[in-house]
Amino acid sequence: MNADSWLTDTRDSYDTVAVSYADWIREALAGAPYLRAALAVFADLVRTSGGGPVADVGCGPGHVTAHLHELSLDAFGIDLSPGMIEVARRDHPGLRFEVGTMTDLELADGSVAGLLAFWSLIHVPDEVVPAVLDQFRRVLRPGGPLLIGFHVGTGSRLKTQGYGGHPMRVHVHRRSPDRVAAWLREAGFTVEAQLLTDPDAEVPGAILFARRPRRSDQA
Repeated sequence: MNADSWLTDTRDSYDTVAVSYADWIREALAGAPYLRAALAVFADLVRTSGGGPVADVGCGPGHVTAHLHELSLDAFGIDLSPGMIEVARRDHPGLRFEVGTMTDLELADGSVAGLLAFWSLIHVPDEVVPAVLDQFRRVLRPGGPLLIGFHVGTGSRLKTQGYGGHPMRVHVHRRSPDRVAAWLREAGFTVEAQLLTDPDAEVPGAILFARRPRRSDQA
């Protein structure tokens, strides 16, 4: 699988399911108190580190971006899928959304106060994850928090049908929290906390909180 193929497959798949996925996910946070709590902690970390713009990378239809806005963050969304961005702009017209890829973020160095990747790394191949985390570190200002959510487990599966029965072609990767934490440390982040959700489920979830160290921390 080359870089162009997985990016193209992911973009095309989510363009196809954008409307049905938005309908499916719209109320998901309402029934997820631990995820809402994690987002509240993230919002507090952004505020205590000085506040500023927050990037929701892989924002999909914008439901998490909107939730962060409700938590008084200056949040904006970026997604690979133009279809998803169209739905996000339709559903949340007062917020900023743009098409982009986490493999090459069109953001200035140190330009965001916080960054969130909420189950959006799950389609990124293992060999590309370190480069993506380098992008995250580049655009975060020193001291800025990072929150990553992902499926826990091992191996990958090819998803060929999705939301509303529409065809998809995306690989879904499951990873251990220790492995993701190791990648984060190798990219220069400090890992601060870890949350495991639904540990008895077939596919648990995990959230890692990390931070780009301040220059004084590296002295």
